[in-house]
Amino acid sequence: MRKLLAAVLTVTLAVSAPLAAFAGNASLILDARTGKVLAAENADTLNHPASLTKMMTLYLTFEALKRGKIAWDTPIKMSKYAAARPPTKLGVRAGDTITVREAVYGMIVKSANDAAAAMGEKLGGSESGFARMMTAKARQLGMSRTVFVNASGLPNPRQVTTARDMSTLGVALMKNFPNEYRLFSVASFNFRGKTVRGHNNLMYRYRGMDGIKTGYTNASGFNLVSAVRDGNRRVVGVVLGGRTARSRDNKMAALLDRYLGRASSSGGARLMASVGAKEPVEVASAADASDVPLPLGAPRPAGDATPTGLGANSLAYADDAVVPLERPTAMDEILAAGKTVKPAAEKTDGNWQIQISAAPSADAARALLAQAQSEARAQLNSASPYTEAVGQGAKRIYRARFVGFASRDAAVSACDALKQRSYDCMLLPDHG
Repeated sequence: MRKLLAAVLTVTLAVSAPLAAFAGNASLILDARTGKVLAAENADTLNHPASLTKMMTLYLTFEALKRGKIAWDTPIKMSKYAAARPPTKLGVRAGDTITVREAVYGMIVKSANDAAAAMGEKLGGSESGFARMMTAKARQLGMSRTVFVNASGLPNPRQVTTARDMSTLGVALMKNFPNEYRLFSVASFNFRGKTVRGHNNLMYRYRGMDGIKTGYTNASGFNLVSAVRDGNRRVVGVVLGGRTARSRDNKMAALLDRYLGRASSSGGARLMASVGAKEPVEVASAADASDVPLPLGAPRPAGDATPTGLGANSLAYADDAVVPLERPTAMDEILAAGKTVKPAAEKTDGNWQIQISAAPSADAARALLAQAQSEARAQLNSASPYTEAVGQGAKRIYRARFVGFASRDAAVSACDALKQRSYDCMLLPDHG
């Protein structure tokens, strides 16, 4: 009888094991050149992936594109079920359609759950059918502990992954779809007349980072997969279970700062998955020529200079796509294109100013100002970009402001224009 109970208990635990995921701290830094794990904390502990799930949805989408099953302009019908997926979405009504291109950018930039569900239904017949495809692909890639049950990452106790598995998926995206992978760098796109802006804030400020994806649910905590290039070094980082977006980003940045220099700088274009891959992963350069279409970005006034050639890790501006700028050359490109950003010493007189953000470096603050100026040039024409250092040492930040507005109404108008483009904006009297 005891043996029978023990057997039943063993089976029960095996079946329920995927439910034992929790929003615990987990992280991994992988040297993608050698497959060596540079740092790991609870790397094989089950956690919920949240919107990191969309990395696999995108993987299967890119695979379908390569096989000719769908094209970038293929229409995808938005079902009632897909349209109702909360909370982040493109907001397409049930019965309407979006293109594959719109779905891809919706998933990458906005992490749109309606786009993910619609894509799953398109490729799998149903979202549950697509989830089975996702899990099968995970096993094929060597993700031995991951189970997918939906296309978006919305909460489900059975949907689990590990930091190690997510690093494997990150490398697989770069391996099999090097051109499409570049799209993870897109910061915003134009969806039917409205600018949709991303929120992978660490990617926009950490030097050399060119992807990949954020995620959050109450059950998962704040998750992040990042890929960084430093010369010939290439690493993939995973942080799961962060308590806040800021603490998650800070942890990732600290890990990268500590371990990026320990990664191999040899190996050319060769990358290797961390675990489970039966063969080395060969990855073409992300700068290779590609016919992958870029999204339409926010409209710009006629004559607005468009910088190109921002480096191998950045997409060039095409069709007004808005792409994060790569430092440290980003500002040189902006200045060469005629977008002058004045240093603090050249602060322009005026009664009112607005602040749109704060950044960890002056270059990052200036890049944010330059991008905002390109999108709301008419309202910012009379103001000047201005950065201001605050704090000391590791706590030092740089405020990104526009100053010199002649009136409160002018500053309010600029704030309103920026908010419509998904910027934060704080109105301030100019007291120096």
